[in-house]
Amino acid sequence: MQKLCLVAIFTALILLPAGGCKRHAAAEGAAASSGAPDPMTVRLTPELRNEIKSGTPEWQEVATQQNVAARVETDASRMARVGSPVNGRITKMLVFEGQHVKQGQVLAMLHSNALSDTQFSFIKAYTQENLARQSAERAKQLVQSDVIGSAELEKRQAELLQTSAEVSALDAQLRGLGMTDAAITSLENSRKINSDYPITASISGTVVERKVTIGQVVQPADEAFLIADLSNVWLVAEVPEEQSASLYPGKTVFATVPALPHEPVSGKLGFVSPVVNPETRTVQARMDLPNAKELFKPQMLASMTFESRPQRGLTIPSTAVVREENKDHVFVKAGPDTWILREVELGPEVADRRLVLKGLGDHDEIVLDGAFHLNNQRKQDMIKGAE
Repeated sequence: MQKLCLVAIFTALILLPAGGCKRHAAAEGAAASSGAPDPMTVRLTPELRNEIKSGTPEWQEVATQQNVAARVETDASRMARVGSPVNGRITKMLVFEGQHVKQGQVLAMLHSNALSDTQFSFIKAYTQENLARQSAERAKQLVQSDVIGSAELEKRQAELLQTSAEVSALDAQLRGLGMTDAAITSLENSRKINSDYPITASISGTVVERKVTIGQVVQPADEAFLIADLSNVWLVAEVPEEQSASLYPGKTVFATVPALPHEPVSGKLGFVSPVVNPETRTVQARMDLPNAKELFKPQMLASMTFESRPQRGLTIPSTAVVREENKDHVFVKAGPDTWILREVELGPEVADRRLVLKGLGDHDEIVLDGAFHLNNQRKQDMIKGAE
């Protein structure tokens, strides 16, 4: 009886795993039969065979395009900071920001006690010089008449030299204070002191900044106006250090200004900084930008584009690229009439070709032309599979 029970138990243990394996295999088969096709794979239909062209990526010398942020700036060689060479108080404003002015135009008037004091000293010295000259002339006549001795003549001539030196020194001071030859001659003749001083434009251009108001006291070191000739401006870019190796003066660059999308910009670099900015790790590059209509305004944002030095790289035609979910893909042959959509990393487009950065080898057969049609077929197959 015990033997019969042991035989029955042993038989049950042997049969139990066999039944479990059968059930597991059946479940796998059911899962395989119900599995959906790979959504990235597509089979080429007879209708599409003439619509596509396949081949392999090609090695080429490629000069990639680099885009960097830029900005419009005032041409520093066409700027002038205008101030007053004398201390004074602003009494009249004649121009304001945005106005066009010509060289020599009066921008503001100020009252200067320092100017009037120097003019007074000049008139006094000029008068003493005339008296000393007349005294010396009379002394010559008296010496000839043997009325006075030569010592007196020499004394008066020394006084004339001293007063003449004072006049020359004060004349130089007046010129340093901004008085012209005509103004000094008028002062000599009229003996009238004029303490009003005009602040004039040193160049023709546009008043970019005004830093004074009526009643303000200004010093010679103060800046009153900033004038810029905006008929030519600079387009300045800060190029990252790793992209700056191909830059040199004379290199052709292109640019776009978002505020003026219909104004194409191109030119040659006029300056490339010989040093790297240690704080930003960038190299400054700039080009001259003609601005006769003054459409380009300082501090406008822009984008500068230039080509890097040619380098050998693997390339594919732009027609081979499929954009899916903001990523680049290409169709790679996976078998007879079977293609799989593979994600790749590509460089910018140059001459209708893209540089392969990652995801393809030079032996991979890909769809060079007609990828759009093949991708449409893939999407239709996905819809049918979903149904």
